[in-house]
Amino acid sequence: MSDKLFDTKAPTTTSSGAPAVSDRNSLTIGADGPIVLHDVHFLEQMAHFNREKVIERQPHAKGSGAFGVFETTADVSKYTKAALFQPGVKTEMLARFSTVAGEHGSPDTWRDVRGFSLKFYTTEGNYDLVGNNTPVFFVRDPMKFPHFIRSQKRLPDSGLRDNHMQWDFWTSNPESAHQVTYLMGPRGLPRTWREMNGYGSHTYMWVNAQGERFWVKYHFHSKQGVAYFSNAEAANMAGADADFHRRDLFESIQQGACPSWEMSVQIMPYADAAKYRFNPFDLTKTWSHKDYPLIKVGTMTLNRNPENFFAQIEQAAFSPGNTVPGIGLSPDKMLLGRAFAYNDAQRNRIGTNFHQLPVNQPKVPVNTYMIDGPMNYHHTGAAPVYVPNSGGRPWSDETGKIDNGWEADGDMVRSAYTLHAEDDDFGQPGTLVRHVFSDADRDALVETVSGSLLAGVREPVLSRAFEYWKNIDPTVGQRIQDKVTQAAKAKK
Repeated sequence: MSDKLFDTKAPTTTSSGAPAVSDRNSLTIGADGPIVLHDVHFLEQMAHFNREKVIERQPHAKGSGAFGVFETTADVSKYTKAALFQPGVKTEMLARFSTVAGEHGSPDTWRDVRGFSLKFYTTEGNYDLVGNNTPVFFVRDPMKFPHFIRSQKRLPDSGLRDNHMQWDFWTSNPESAHQVTYLMGPRGLPRTWREMNGYGSHTYMWVNAQGERFWVKYHFHSKQGVAYFSNAEAANMAGADADFHRRDLFESIQQGACPSWEMSVQIMPYADAAKYRFNPFDLTKTWSHKDYPLIKVGTMTLNRNPENFFAQIEQAAFSPGNTVPGIGLSPDKMLLGRAFAYNDAQRNRIGTNFHQLPVNQPKVPVNTYMIDGPMNYHHTGAAPVYVPNSGGRPWSDETGKIDNGWEADGDMVRSAYTLHAEDDDFGQPGTLVRHVFSDADRDALVETVSGSLLAGVREPVLSRAFEYWKNIDPTVGQRIQDKVTQAAKAKK
């Protein structure tokens, strides 16, 4: 029997050989409802994806971070009862910044989205906010996430990264247009981590002491200002110092120049979500600041370097599923998928009891019925390990409506989100190009995209890429096509 067991021309199946129902859409309650636990195909895809590589993060392998403090300087208690967001509260925290596609030894300054992961050691347990330096992402359904990351990695035969593969995925998934526009613009090359903004990206829920619910988006604006490399500067730095961003952060804090960010939020009343002109839970979309202006919350300052990189940064584990009272998730399918996938990835990468490592331990006592497993350090002695029990060990048993939930009803379907009035894949990236980018930014965008397309992108993907950019902005798209066509003719 050949060791090549897959017929790559046949329809996809599950690992057990049954027909795969969908490789594009997860199973939800209605088009906009939550993902269900018995979507076995999605869970198997994500669980396998989390184990594709050994030890190294998959993705976000290359990065670093530092410890600090978050201070709430404003009063947002009418929106959330979360202890860390009450006026005057100071909370210890950890931040980790990273690239997405590059491996552990890759240069810091490659063009890429940057991870912006925060762990708050609150008095109510750990709260993790795991976002990026952009407010959107490439896909809106987690079923596509493993496929997206693979398209940004390396070819199966040569082991080389491949622009054709990247553009094949992007142009086959128009929802990527908003994030690709950010990526190909200046934010794809931040000069330093200190000089980039961060975002929670997803929509979350806040709940106040009266039980009122709100939708929220997080923004972190660098108090150092923002700055970017040009393509040439980034390429030169990649050769001169592959660890430039890591070195810059460490040395800045070491010298007392502690970076800080101002955190603001956009707040959407709970009822607005159903009729907002864009789907507020679509990770490829932003909310208009005119509709929901920024509200200042507090300041994050990084003031302490790690003492041991491996123990405190490499073993740090983040998951957007780690919330605290007053903060909840939303119907964002990507967020719901990540709430499972991130902690599962850490179980594979670090071990079953990764949460017991000092960097991941909360500052409050833990009493859980999750027992044993490799490297178990904190245990419950001879106390009962099951519920209910007659041994006097308590357990939680809340029933009824939860305060950080939402309504969902409908048939179980595999479907894209229900479109809102102004939902489309190219409108917001077009606005970004025309009204946010400067003339210089647009010129650089044309250079960057055309350069990327000239680096091995072939038909039919090349024609799809031209159409993709014309859909974003006709003028920019035509300039990209003209530049690529002229360069191709000059080579002949």
